[in-house]
Amino acid sequence: MKLSIERAALLKAVAQAQSVVERRNTIPILANVLIEAEGDTVSFRATDLDIEVVDKAPAQVERAGATTVSATTLHEIVRKLPDGALVTLTADSAVGRLTVEAGRSNFSLATLPKEDFPVMASSEYASNFSAPAPVLRRLFDKSKFAISTEETRYYLNGVYMHVADAEDGRSLRCVATDGHRLARIDADLPEGAGEMPGVIVPRKTVGELRKLLEDDEMKIAVSVSETKVRFATPDITLTSKVIDGTFPDYTRVIPQANTRRMEVDASDFARAVDRVATVSSERSRAVKLQLDEDRLVLSVNAPDSGAAEEELAVAYGDERLEIGFNAKYLLEIASQVDRENAVFLFNSSGDPTLMREGNDTSAVYVVMPMRV
Repeated sequence: MKLSIERAALLKAVAQAQSVVERRNTIPILANVLIEAEGDTVSFRATDLDIEVVDKAPAQVERAGATTVSATTLHEIVRKLPDGALVTLTADSAVGRLTVEAGRSNFSLATLPKEDFPVMASSEYASNFSAPAPVLRRLFDKSKFAISTEETRYYLNGVYMHVADAEDGRSLRCVATDGHRLARIDADLPEGAGEMPGVIVPRKTVGELRKLLEDDEMKIAVSVSETKVRFATPDITLTSKVIDGTFPDYTRVIPQANTRRMEVDASDFARAVDRVATVSSERSRAVKLQLDEDRLVLSVNAPDSGAAEEELAVAYGDERLEIGFNAKYLLEIASQVDRENAVFLFNSSGDPTLMREGNDTSAVYVVMPMRV
């Protein structure tokens, strides 16, 4: 195999591949990227046995062929090459080496046979549809902060993507929760997605998927089966196993009867929470919200380090309320608001609180209170 490729195209493809590769693995071939050159394209394939990514790039292929080489090492080399360099890759299977040349730089890397590289079995997808990148980006970006990190509740270690009945018809919905907070985001149901089985997309896949969604003009082809999900652009295909488990009935924890309504400037609120939380060193630091008519007082009392208080003007016309929250959870939820105002709906100091952007119900967040 021999090919020449521009550094920028090579770096983009290898960067995507090496981020999928599992750093700590006992199978040497899983640390490698499979490079396959044919026609005028070269593809880079990497897998950790749960996720597989294939990235295609244009190249001048002198001799078709394939080999596997350490993804991390190749990425580091390409990253350090000068901008605009033309990189030549030459594989010699007889000696098990890949030569990387660019200008006056020359590297010789050990390879492993391509036959040893595991390729994810293809599966029949029950549902195929396409969705604009900004739509998928919003669904996953706004929900992923609530993914649980608790290994024992593995079925919460991802984003539940499914078809749901929303207020204005059926929608494509993403939900994530860790038991303390919940995010539920809706988008218009794409054509062909109606029969899609509900799947839990793992956290790592959600992180890798983000790289496919940068281009606002891009349409993403989505394929879903009971066991796998695939996202594809013309250049990159990301295939992932889904979490084998049942996502709990999240509708039960979304409060329907919260009537105490507070409207506040989202960025002012987030900054105020951040400031008052500074005095507390604990990770689960609680911020107390005291609500009176059109007035909110945020306070933190940490006996060992001090106290802080800040007042904000808000729109609130209900009876007095005191309620406490984990500062980190409040900050994460407030930072999801794209519009100016966040609307909080409270019931009592012991009940879950609902948050949304203005009157928009396509993005709804729930956060559990803390005792303060």
